[in-house]
Amino acid sequence: MKLSMYPIVALCLFTGCKEETKIKESIKVTYPKTTKVDTITDYFGTQVKDPYRWLEDDMSEETGAWVKAENKATYGYLDNIPFRNELKERLTELWNYEKVGSPFKEGDYTYFYKNDGLQNQYVIYRYKTGDDPETATVFLDPNTFKEDGTISLGGLSFSDSGKMAAYSISEGGSDWRKILIINAETNKIVEDTLIDIKFSGISWKSNDGFYYSSYDKPKGSELSAKTDQHKLFYHKLGTKQKDDVLIYGGTASEKHRYVAGYTSEDNTYLMVSASVSTSGNKLFIKDLSNPKSNFITILDDTNSDTNLLHNEGSTLYLLTNRNAPNKRVVKVDASNPNPENWVDVIPETENVLSAGSGGGYIFANYMVDAVSKVMQYDFNGKLIREIKLPGVGSAGGFGSKKDETELYYSFTNYVTPGSIYKFDMKTGDSQLYRKPDIDFDPEAYESNQIFYTSKDRTKVPLIITHKKGLKLDGKNPTILYGYGGFNISLTPSFSIANAVWMEQGGVYAVANLRGGGEYGKKWHDAGTQLKKQNVFDDFIAAGEYLINEKYTSSDYLAIRGGSNGGLLVGATMTQRPDLAKVALPAVGVLDMLRYHTFTAGAGWAYDYGTAEDSKEMFEYLKGYSPVHNVKANTQYPATLITTGDHDDRVVPAHSFKFAAELQDKQTGENPVLIRIETDAGHGAGTPVSKTIEQYADIYGFTLYNMGFQVLPKKVGSTLKQ
Repeated sequence: MKLSMYPIVALCLFTGCKEETKIKESIKVTYPKTTKVDTITDYFGTQVKDPYRWLEDDMSEETGAWVKAENKATYGYLDNIPFRNELKERLTELWNYEKVGSPFKEGDYTYFYKNDGLQNQYVIYRYKTGDDPETATVFLDPNTFKEDGTISLGGLSFSDSGKMAAYSISEGGSDWRKILIINAETNKIVEDTLIDIKFSGISWKSNDGFYYSSYDKPKGSELSAKTDQHKLFYHKLGTKQKDDVLIYGGTASEKHRYVAGYTSEDNTYLMVSASVSTSGNKLFIKDLSNPKSNFITILDDTNSDTNLLHNEGSTLYLLTNRNAPNKRVVKVDASNPNPENWVDVIPETENVLSAGSGGGYIFANYMVDAVSKVMQYDFNGKLIREIKLPGVGSAGGFGSKKDETELYYSFTNYVTPGSIYKFDMKTGDSQLYRKPDIDFDPEAYESNQIFYTSKDRTKVPLIITHKKGLKLDGKNPTILYGYGGFNISLTPSFSIANAVWMEQGGVYAVANLRGGGEYGKKWHDAGTQLKKQNVFDDFIAAGEYLINEKYTSSDYLAIRGGSNGGLLVGATMTQRPDLAKVALPAVGVLDMLRYHTFTAGAGWAYDYGTAEDSKEMFEYLKGYSPVHNVKANTQYPATLITTGDHDDRVVPAHSFKFAAELQDKQTGENPVLIRIETDAGHGAGTPVSKTIEQYADIYGFTLYNMGFQVLPKKVGSTLKQ
């Protein structure tokens, strides 16, 4: 067993030396002993030891016992942070305001999502379209699914008439879902529940049934066993799931890890997208008006990302990055939809495009240095107007049904809580529809974008947010957040948790790293496979910028990221253990030699490559894999690893093995703890109560290890030993 004692601020300044001794004794921690087992794998002649592989067995009693012991040690530490409860109280207080989503019409009703404040899950309300919204009543309340909120609502989809609905639920945060079918007029369940469904939408074919996707139930643990043969099914109302028709996938000669089917708004066409990884898709179309029709191929390779945006009769409007890294909108006739027949409607520009349609228009939402600029076009590609947004930030929701005359869009940034605006598509008039009543003053904060230089001289955007009047003395507690992968863009958005952090005088900085989608496909590809190190270099350079410009220093810097961002933190802290005082890897991909052997992990190979691809790829992955780069006699940052026991996307074994390596090899006084949430998965659907507790633990751990003994807001400055 390994013993560690953590640094304490000079409490004599506040409570007297007697109390200091008492607290100092109460926060000793003893790490559980983690057994090492001789497990070796040969990769191209290189023998790689994997002593903690036994922790991959999530069904074993030994793993269960280890999880309990680690949580006991972790909470024994967290429970003694002097201001942890104070943080929880403030998070709870600030979280407690009404949150309402944009309204949408289905059948005779208008629906919207609402959370009264501290409800674990959002509730769906509805009212008769045309009536006063104040007459709305509860349509579906996921808080009734389970008392502690750990069964959450996934997707909700209505039939064309709006008289039937199907919704998916997740239990304990798992990606495995169930689908329930209800009569939307009576709210009564009308059929047996569909089970064993994963990575699926629900797309209705008129009022007759719907399409959904899933894998065969894996042998062994459904939380960790590999799933790589996705299939599209059609469920006809009134039939049993065992009789559902296989529409696409399931052939031995051709595997697709992700298959999706969706119908056009007019129910004329079924589109099928098939992918082998998270990047690129094949695309097929079927004429649903002709029962004898066959699938027509639009794209038979996975070299681009292409999907249907809209159709006007047989004219298809597609959003694609084929021969357009920043995306464009094209049109083509459904009878002959091959790329050589595509005609540009909205050509590619220097900015990345996402698009929606509604009311006879296309809404082009451009990302300009990670913030929104929205243009309205007709279907001939004629520019109607630029939509004036409320400020600089992220706008979303520009889409509606084709017969609508207005739509609702949201706007937010790092200091502006999300508000909803009603937009008249004919006149271009925007009106504030709903603004949250929250105990937060945006005017007291500022958010600025700068561009810093990475290791190879690439310019990278960084948005830094904090209280106005910040003193650049290098002593501000700072969280640097990043992701850098899978073509995902980090755009400005408000977070209650971040607001509490900034209230304490904290700085929140977000770097738009390569590997993300902020500058299109080229930016994404520049952070993949044998170029993955660019992402870590970008993140390290962001930290160095914050230190050099005196926003913070290594003693007051925390690095944070989740999932692929957890990998980012793990790689950064093992490559540069001196950069930050605190490391916060969440649900991270941390074993890069074996990630592809779990659940749908093989689908991430576009971004990572696999250790089986080639000797070069194996050596590259091993060179940065966090689990394989923890070195003895090294002082790593104070580390709080977070994961969930039901995470079947990035299995918790990644975090387990990383924690075991760090606890075994850590030198010095910085703690290494792992917080394993029960009945929780990769993050989606996590109950509000659990989210608040988690942030109180993360912020408490971070500030305490930066040397604070009371909250910075009360001190007014940082105090260290």
